[in-house]
Amino acid sequence: MTQDAICIEALRKTYSGKRGQPQKQALKGIDLTVPRGSVFGLLGPNGAGKSTLINILAGLVRKTEGKVTIWGFDQDANPRQSRAAIGVMPQELNLDPFFTPRGALEVQAGLYGVPRKDRWSDEILSMVGLSDKAHAYARTLSGGMRRRLLLGKALVHRPNILVLDEPTAGVDIELRQMLWSNIRKLNEQGMTIILTTHYLEEAEEMCDEIAIINHGELVARDSTANLLGRLDAKAMVVMPDQPVSDLPTAPGIASEHRGDGSIVFRYQGGATTAEQVLALVWTAGITIRDVKTEQADLEDVFLSLTAGS
Repeated sequence: MTQDAICIEALRKTYSGKRGQPQKQALKGIDLTVPRGSVFGLLGPNGAGKSTLINILAGLVRKTEGKVTIWGFDQDANPRQSRAAIGVMPQELNLDPFFTPRGALEVQAGLYGVPRKDRWSDEILSMVGLSDKAHAYARTLSGGMRRRLLLGKALVHRPNILVLDEPTAGVDIELRQMLWSNIRKLNEQGMTIILTTHYLEEAEEMCDEIAIINHGELVARDSTANLLGRLDAKAMVVMPDQPVSDLPTAPGIASEHRGDGSIVFRYQGGATTAEQVLALVWTAGITIRDVKTEQADLEDVFLSLTAGS
């Protein structure tokens, strides 16, 4: 058995053009591995190819070229085993309005061929906080409850890999915390989690490793810590005792005002030290009331790698 939960090699997907339009290359030779037991972030701007990649993993879209191995099973040679190893929580709220949450879980389990004795619908409903709505029609559930049910449906066959496509889009803080609490527990039990999100602070907090896709190509793949370390940009924020009109500058140090009256000094940590920035401030005769430093975050890395998309 491979140590990777998912192994993708030279994956391409080309959509045929309609009405004389040219073909569209959604994926352009993606090579990617996802380690077992990790929380793996899959990021990219809209139209980058994330949804196409997820749909190929789920067996909903046919790839044009390449090889996909899920939990050791080649998707072409062992399609049933590879699909059974993965569960997908989609972004769209695609629920049958005439099923109850418990009924929806039972039907989903039946589609995956889970024997009745092995089903755990009631435990799932308890996990996602829907026990009291087990017999209510899905059409009566709120948007947040429907999203919880989507998570439950993805878990009915006890997959080794759980894919979460924008799981917290448009949900309130309480539901977001509940979702992440459940996801952490599942990961602690050995489940591999693949996450797509536009909330970059979530990816920074939750993910062990991150891949960034842009225009159908893999532009970065590394541990979260290493990605953050790629940017050497630093900032020192100084709050002066008195308003400052003339901003001091020096080679390698840029400065600008903020709306709250503070001054931001930007510099490269590898070329300039914080001591040099402070020396510039003191030389300019600025009395410091407060000072703090800021590091680059995942949003800075993301924007630097996807600029112009």
